Amino acid sequence: MMRPICLLLSLFLFGFLLAVGAVSFDASFGPVVGAPWPVNINDPEVKEIAEFAVSEFNKESGKTLVFQKVVSGLGQDVAGVTYDLVIAVRDESLPSSPIVNYACYVWERSWENFRKLESFHQVLPSS
Repeated sequence: MMRPICLLLSLFLFGFLLAVGAVSFDASFGPVVGAPWPVNINDPEVKEIAEFAVSEFNKESGKTLVFQKVVSGLGQDVAGVTYDLVIAVRDESLPSSPIVNYACYVWERSWENFRKLESFHQVLPSS
């Protein structure tokens, strides 16, 4: 007597999970939570993140890099927001320093006033 109810509940649960799965992967509903998204390179907050990255790198390395602009980047919501940016900088300590691209990765949790530079390295020109 309990079997029909268990079967019915199982079918309902299966159908519900299929419906939720279909909605989660339907691109017409917008970005998938947790997926990387392109940042607006002209956004003042993105510029602030990039300037923070240069400042932190300079403190750690003793260099005198100067931020020029954000070239490209991705953001991702992961226990805060991570920014994977390519930024243009020049070395103030070298006369006639060329503008060079660096990749930086910054993790931010704004509600905790937390920001951390995870990586910063020069992007080599493709040949």
